[in-house]
Amino acid sequence: QVQLVQSAGGMVQPGGSLRITCAASGNWITKYTRGWFRQAPGKEREFVAAANWNFSKTRYSDSVKGRFTISRDITGITLNLQMNDLEPEDTAVYYCASGSGLYLADVTDSIADYDYWGQGTQVTVSS
Repeated sequence: QVQLVQSAGGMVQPGGSLRITCAASGNWITKYTRGWFRQAPGKEREFVAAANWNFSKTRYSDSVKGRFTISRDITGITLNLQMNDLEPEDTAVYYCASGSGLYLADVTDSIADYDYWGQGTQVTVSS
């Protein structure tokens, strides 16, 4: 059974940092492209960051480039999103994702390619 379980989020002040994680149900995930998306109130879900299966390629949205980093733990099972220099505009529910068609696939920022989703993590940036 495919499961992506995300960590709890939190509230941080502007300029602060937060790391959220996403654990898969098994080591199958280590051969799949994975990504992070986010959805702010009243807005569509948007791409944040992604990496191919071995993390030889990563991609970031322009809005988070240089501030966010996608990575994995030593087992490869847990996906991380390190968020630095957070801004109020980063407030959203963050989702980790992968896809049934992303086995050994290239990195992709197309939401249509992802059909496995975590439960979502609320991140609030506010003073």
